[in-house]
Amino acid sequence: MAGTLYVVATPLGNLEDLSPRAAATLSRVTAVAAEDTRHTKPLLAHVGSHADLMSFHAHSNEGALRRILHLLGSGKDVALVTDAGTPAVSDPGAALVAAARERDIPVVTVPGPTAVAAALSVSGLGADRYLFLGFLPRKGAERRRLLETVARSEWTVVLFEAPLRAAELLEDLGAACGGERRGAVARELTKVFEETRAGTLTELAGYYAAAPPRGEVTVVVAGTGKPVREEPPPDLEARARTLLAQGMTRRDVADQVAEETGITRNAAYRLVNEL
Repeated sequence: MAGTLYVVATPLGNLEDLSPRAAATLSRVTAVAAEDTRHTKPLLAHVGSHADLMSFHAHSNEGALRRILHLLGSGKDVALVTDAGTPAVSDPGAALVAAARERDIPVVTVPGPTAVAAALSVSGLGADRYLFLGFLPRKGAERRRLLETVARSEWTVVLFEAPLRAAELLEDLGAACGGERRGAVARELTKVFEETRAGTLTELAGYYAAAPPRGEVTVVVAGTGKPVREEPPPDLEARARTLLAQGMTRRDVADQVAEETGITRNAAYRLVNEL
């Protein structure tokens, strides 16, 4: 009989947020699969766990996955944790959960802290419905597409970002959504220097450009409050190339694409200039 994979949420930064059930689970499983074993080792010591600590992260090879699955297949229980919060949400642990599911290995949640819900709850931007996009690609067409998704979303949007790239993300969001769109930046949640700053995207970009944040950052962006048009998205690059081939200037092409598709002119100028 197969063991069980427990997906265990751990504190964002304050050990008092670890649930009794999570502590008990970490104490009794055979092994713990962790994103960063150096980060998780003190947590296991805190709960008195003697479980084997195994590394499983974004750069783990197939061998690491096979070792964990072998343990589960031989009837051993394994806990999956991430550095902070809930595993498998914008997190490499999702691959382990999927592999366990494919093999009919039981997967059980031990819920708890999550940066998404924590940031939403203190943002003041509304969370009846929201869209979570995790980390955006650092550049390229997919980043532009997702920025436009944020700009068009009628719902609040939540994103993750590394501290040194927070100002750049906020600047790009301001260009896509308009600088007056409201947002909030939550950092160091539950820790000593916890901060949640709200304002326009322009204000937030300026603040964090001058004072880069420390610690992982969660960015919340207000939605438009208007339903998105139910129609297939246009192929913006193809349309821009067609207009350029007709002899139009890049500025005129950007204006035309913005008028035809409803994207902001700043986003259209950026798209055309990258062709």
